[in-house]
Parts: sequence; structure tokens; C-alpha cells
Amino acid sequence: MPLPPGFGDTPVTPMAPAAGPDTSGSPAPPVGAPLDAGSAPAPTSTPRISDVPPDPPATETPRDYVGSGPPTYDSEPTALPAADPDGLDDLVADTVLDGARYGSCTLRAVSVRGDSARYRGDPRRDALLTARFGAGEQALILVAMATGARGTPGAHRAAAEVCEWIGRAVGRSQARLVEDLRAARRGDLKSGLHRLTDRSLGRLRADAVEQGLDPDEHTATLRCLLLPADPRCRTRVFFGVGAGGLLRLRDGAWQDIEPRAGDVAGEPVVGFGSAPSETPEGDRLTMDLGITTPPSPYEEPAAGPPRRPFRFRASVARPGDVLLMCTAGLAEPLAGEPELGELLARRWSGPTPPGLAAFLADSRVRVKGYADDRTAAAVWEA
Repeated sequence: MPLPPGFGDTPVTPMAPAAGPDTSGSPAPPVGAPLDAGSAPAPTSTPRISDVPPDPPATETPRDYVGSGPPTYDSEPTALPAADPDGLDDLVADTVLDGARYGSCTLRAVSVRGDSARYRGDPRRDALLTARFGAGEQALILVAMATGARGTPGAHRAAAEVCEWIGRAVGRSQARLVEDLRAARRGDLKSGLHRLTDRSLGRLRADAVEQGLDPDEHTATLRCLLLPADPRCRTRVFFGVGAGGLLRLRDGAWQDIEPRAGDVAGEPVVGFGSAPSETPEGDRLTMDLGITTPPSPYEEPAAGPPRRPFRFRASVARPGDVLLMCTAGLAEPLAGEPELGELLARRWSGPTPPGLAAFLADSRVRVKGYADDRTAAAVWEA
């Protein structure tokens, strides 16, 4: 659909192209070539199983890592997190895997406990939510991922709570969001989603105060994708706060399309925003969040660490694109080890998206020195 001026992609940062397959070496001999003179005649009877020589030993075991050497920790889970018999609903699975196909896109999503947490028996700090709101071409797909603060008890709960709250807000606003996506109302989406994110993180802060926790510890990053199910609408919206990655695989090469600090909607995200019905830029706010603003004792103090900027990007997908959103646990090794990006580019540039098992294996390829939880969502465009 035609888009108004200013909507869509901002300049992207190209990443190193993927390395192509090795085409060196001599071709294999033709199958069924005649025997040389003096060779033994072909057998006149079917050979017995005992006559068939065993397969030669494998020369190389497939590696689950890339880089200079194997990671420090085991590649499989070692210790389970401690369990409270009266709080079993607080347990977090080591791995969560999900997928779907709607409209012109195929979704794969995974959240995996990091090697160091597996070794120590700590719970996965990353949370993943995939949800469909509505039905048919009116449906809206939300992918939300969050990471709790490192070294903080209950970090996994903070991540799960902020995913749940933003999921509720998006679900309640599904009809209006779909309308804005179809009409390419970039400003409306930007300002509305900014307020939604502000309120969701603010509620997390208020919850910390009520429980007697440190609000600076009971917090989380948050990254989200909105995908319309209507095949005629190829608008893909990213929004969130905090570290992570947003990349696009196009024509075999990765592009870094993470919005920079200057590409923010309004002011940095605060504890509880009280945004007016219209921003200074004239963008109306589209969200009816159904979240009551807490009283002033819970408001974020003026002093303290810098507030994290809200990041937003609306882009138009092309057939063949792969859009990848991930937490810092995958974004950092992708930036630090080019071989990982090259490997994923080769595996994900095929004519069809990988199945769930293959996507899990790809997302688990490890790099020495990077042992945090990994959460990723990838979207293949038909």
C-alpha cells in the first residue's frame, strides 16, 4: 500500500556479507563408471550383510560453537534452579520454543537459558511472550521479550511481569493498532506505543515499591514486534527499551537496523508517564491502556541513573527478508564474532524457513566468552 512521506525505513548500517560455500576442489568421479581392465568381475549375486564393509569413522563431529575455541561451560543443562514447594508456579523452563505462520510471514521464536545459568542452577532471566489477538485478517501478532536485572533475586519474575502487562495493553488496543498499521500512521503508532511502554515499566516500578523491593533492581529491558496477519500489510513495527539487537537479513547480508538514541519518540521513558492526549509533534495517542497511574509516592526520583530511551522503528518488509529481534544475549555475540552472523546468514537464506528444531539448534550456536540467556524472534517474509 502506498505510504506517506517519512514513513518506513531510516538509514541502515550494513554488516559484513555472509561467506559463500567453498567451491574449491575436484568434482566427484561419475557414478557407474566402467571397471578398469583387469578388475574383478561384477558379483553375480546379492552380497550378504556380513560382506558389506563398515562405514568409515567420522572425521569431524559437528560443532555447536563458532570462534577460536569451545566455550567454558557444558553445552547442555547441568543444574536445575532451586524450587519452593509452595511456589512451583514461579519455576521457569530452561527453553521455550514457539512458531506460527500468518499472512506473508513465518515466525520462529526461542528463549534459552545461558550456559552460566545452567551451570550455577540459576533460573532463566529472559522472558518470551508470543500472542495472537483477534482473528482472520484483523489478527495482530505480538512478540515481546524482556531481560531481568543481572544478579537480582526475582529477575525472572520482573521480566515475565512486564511481558504480561504489555501483552494485555496491546490486546486491549488490537483493533486500533491494526487500523493504524494498515493506514501507515507512523506518528500515531510511535506516540501510542511510547506511552504503552512507559506505563508498563512504570507499573513494574510501582509493584517493586509495594513489595518493598529496590525499583532499580526490580526492572527489565523490553523489546517487542507487532506483525499484522493481513497479507496485504507488510508493515513491521519494533518498539522497546533497553539493550538488544534488531537486524535484517536481505540478499544474504545482515543489516543493523536498531534505532539509535536519536531516533526516539519524545522524551526518554520515565517511571510512569503522564503524556498528554497529543504530543508536541501533533501525534495523537492511540492507546487506552486500562492502567491507573499510581500515586506520586511511586514516581521515579529525579536523581539516579540515566533513563533509557524508547526506541521505535516502522519498516516495510520485502519478499525474502528475514527480520531478527533479540536480547543482548544473542546481539552481543553476533557483534563480537563475525563467524556467527555468517553461519546464521547461510542457514537462514534458504528458500524455506527452518523448522522449530532447526531454529532452536541455530539459535544455540555458542561463542566463547558469551554465556548469557538468549532470546530471539525471526520473521521470514514470503
